[in-house]
Amino acid sequence: MLSLKSTSSERWLVQVDENLPEILIDHAHCEKKAASCAMNLIFGYVENRELCVEMTEIVNEELEHFHMVLDLLDRRQIRFRRLKPSNYGPQLSEHIRKGEPVRAIDRLLIAGLIEARSCERFDLLRKHMDGRDPELAQFYDGLFESEARHHSTYIRLAKAFGPEQMIKERLHELSEIESEIITRGDSLPRMHS
Repeated sequence: MLSLKSTSSERWLVQVDENLPEILIDHAHCEKKAASCAMNLIFGYVENRELCVEMTEIVNEELEHFHMVLDLLDRRQIRFRRLKPSNYGPQLSEHIRKGEPVRAIDRLLIAGLIEARSCERFDLLRKHMDGRDPELAQFYDGLFESEARHHSTYIRLAKAFGPEQMIKERLHELSEIESEIITRGDSLPRMHS
């Protein structure tokens, strides 16, 4: 279902265990960045009604998730603050091609891959926290499905910008790149480190 070419390493779960407050703060930032990405796609492709409707729904859902993470931080008395982001998103964005429609395809596929990785990480977190932290296990269980749905929405919308075989091949290429980035990891404890 997900278009990922790799799974997260044990290294990331060690980062989670050693830096949970920072991971949770970064999660809040990720939700607002996801809303911003969807909003930018609306501005970029305003003539595509289906995309605009779908992105509006994603913006609303991502902002709802942002508030949910903020509430979780409040309950745990963790102050939401600015964090240096991981290199994951910028490294993926370097591979967005210039010119339309390939730019739209890449933007949508990369957004879909980020959602897929979030989905995979939420699945890991819900299992990892089961028995250790029931609130977090339940929290990530509740978010898991929406990330998978967002992933499939982005991939489906990319198909409006080019032939399905071309989209499939480009998704494969970008999935390989995403896998290399996530395998290299990041020293910062982040949702996508």
